[in-house]
Parts: sequence; C-alpha cells; structure tokens
Amino acid sequence: MLGLLASIPSPPTDRIEIGPLTFRFYGLMIALGVLAGVEIARRRWEERGGGPDDMIDLVKWAVPAGLIGARLYHVATDWRRFEGRWGDVPKVWQGGLGIPGGLLLGVGVGYFYAKHRGWNIKTLLDAAIPGIPVAQAIGRLGNWFNQEIFGEPSSLPWAVEIDQQYRPVEFIDEPTFHPMFLYEGLWNLALAGTLIWISKKGLLKAGQILPLWIMGYGLGRFLIELMRTDEATEILGLRVNTWMSGIAVVGGLIWFLVLGRASQDESSQKTVSQEPELQPD
Repeated sequence: MLGLLASIPSPPTDRIEIGPLTFRFYGLMIALGVLAGVEIARRRWEERGGGPDDMIDLVKWAVPAGLIGARLYHVATDWRRFEGRWGDVPKVWQGGLGIPGGLLLGVGVGYFYAKHRGWNIKTLLDAAIPGIPVAQAIGRLGNWFNQEIFGEPSSLPWAVEIDQQYRPVEFIDEPTFHPMFLYEGLWNLALAGTLIWISKKGLLKAGQILPLWIMGYGLGRFLIELMRTDEATEILGLRVNTWMSGIAVVGGLIWFLVLGRASQDESSQKTVSQEPELQPD
C-alpha cells in the first residue's frame, strides 16, 4: 500500500478534446520538445553569428524527415506488431517512434540542407546538438501518457503506476514499475547540460560535439534497454536497440578520437608552415 501511495500515478487520459478536435498528449510532448530544441539551437546559432530565422528554415526539413525516419525504424524493428494491420503504420499518435531512425534521417537531412545553404557545418553542430537531447527528454513524457517504456516491477517512491491492460503478462498483478521513460529523459537532460558546459569551456575540437553526443546518448540508451521488459525484436538474445546503442557508443568514441587526432595534425602542420625558412649564409 505504501508503494502505491508513493508512486507516479498513471495519467487519467492520453488525449484532450476541444470540440471536434482531438489532441494526443504523445504528439503534444513531441511538439513541445521540438520547440524547445529549436529555441536552444536558435539562440546558440545567433551567438555564433547565424541568422535568427536559419534554424526555423532548417527544422522545416529536418523535423518531418526525423518523424518519418523514427516511424520507419520502429516498423522495421517491430514489424511483427503490424502484421495484419499495416494500415496502422501511419498512426504515430498511438506511439512507436524509433529514436535512432529519427536521429539518423533528421540529422542527415539537416546536414544536407545546411550544406546547400553554405553554412559552416561544425559551427552549426556546436549550436544545434545540445538542443536535441532536451527535445528527446521532453518528448519522452509522451510515453507516460501512453503508459509505455517501463521496466521491471518496483516499489520505489518514483515507480510509475501502469494500468493492467498495459502490463506484460508475467507482471499482470504488479501495479508499479521502473519509469524507464523518466530515466532516459533525465539522462538526456544531464547529457545536454554536459555538452553545453564542455562547449563553453572550449574543451572540444571542431565537430567533436556530434560524436560525443552520439556516444553519450548511446551509453544511456544501452543501459536503459537492458532494463526494459516490454516486448521487442531481439538478435542473439538482445533487443535490437541494445545492439544499436552499443554500436553508437563504439562508433561515437572512434569518431571522437579521430576528429581529435585530425585537429592535432592540422595544428602541427600550421605550426610548421609558420616557422621561418633558414637562409644560406
């Protein structure tokens, strides 16, 4: 009983209705996350000499691409859930957005748009990347309204109550669970703060913020995936997202080190080229 009194209650509804219009909180949280991420990127971009409307122009392309990529990734990795009901694939408001796919396509489209506009890519990355984990953290609150992304049963004060129809069969009589969506959201907020702090301290080489974010997000997601209990496609006994997160950590680390080494080589070459040539007597 104490566990129930000291827990996060399940939401009374997953939508709000205004006249004939229905708004799903899942989609609203994603939209709020995007707005927050864009505002952070816009301010940081302006501090670096960018135009005030540049980020707005960029997200018009990157955000729709990210949503498409996220949905396609989810369908591709959990395709069995859609067998016999392929008409539900476009219904993103019901949940089911694979963040790795969204990041891959969204960031990719944003990159090519920035190249087309002739922007400095490394400066753009430094400005925009910290806003992404903030957007992810806010968007994760949508999972609370859908009663999804939770772990094993828990009696901790911050455990989340899950209605019986959303519980795994093996835990059908357990009322509260680890709120994995909350853990991931807090991890992303901490990651965003770390990226901003490191950036202000000038501790990163040009472009290193992207692989550092990939590595940091991958590490958090890897740990969280190991704790999730909801059904998912597995490869060799591990969830697909666990494998993808591990690849992100390793790939991000290698990329981070390569960029750091390349910057050191460039600095060495500049130093050598600036040394005066010795003239013969």
